Amino acid sequence: MSAAADRIALLDSLPAEELCAQAESALQALVTMMNEETTLLRAGRFRDAAGLTAQKTQLAQDYVVFARAVQRQTERLVAEAPTSLDRLHKNHDALATQMAENLRVIATAKNLAEDLIGDVADTVGAKDHTRTYDRSGEVKIPRAASARGITVNRAL
Repeated sequence: MSAAADRIALLDSLPAEELCAQAESALQALVTMMNEETTLLRAGRFRDAAGLTAQKTQLAQDYVVFARAVQRQTERLVAEAPTSLDRLHKNHDALATQMAENLRVIATAKNLAEDLIGDVADTVGAKDHTRTYDRSGEVKIPRAASARGITVNRAL
């Protein structure tokens, strides 16, 4: 058996209450991390928030592993730990709410950063533009001046 298959078999063999408890623990850790990131972003502490990315990614991966185990074992969990499973579902709904808020704040921060960088680029570029007309009545911009500027990476 592979390491992944061994881990799946181990999770599937956990007692129902323990599986639900471990999934809930992973879920709570992820919600807490996302809440912390959201708070930092709202406070404008982007570098601090970016420092949480690796840890948030790991917590999300851990939770997905448990969520898949719960999905595979749903029938057994309904029979053996219905209260724990119900609590887990309610907490999962809280995660969905927190994720939506987190994504909204991230999108707002991204848009704000793009607007600021765009404004700076426009201001810097405006200083290089000629503000007078030549004999033909046209504004001529030298090639060297038009080639300078600020590059904005919009991949994020």
